[in-house]
Amino acid sequence: MWSHALRAGRGIRWYLTSLMGDNAYRAYLEHHALHGHEEPPLSERAFWRERMDDQDRNPGVRCC
Repeated sequence: MWSHALRAGRGIRWYLTSLMGDNAYRAYLEHHALHGHEEPPLSERAFWRERMDDQDRNPGVRCC
């Protein structure tokens, strides 16, 4: 029973962190390494700054 609850909790945590974009920098680093870019990856701070700037330039569909 505990294993099912633990697995469900992990699934919920994964969903929420994915939804909020918490794992976006990790995914960016994995993509960067996988595709062999010549330039070094952005720092985490620069990554988030660029991501927020891009969202401001291209708001798309969002509530606020």
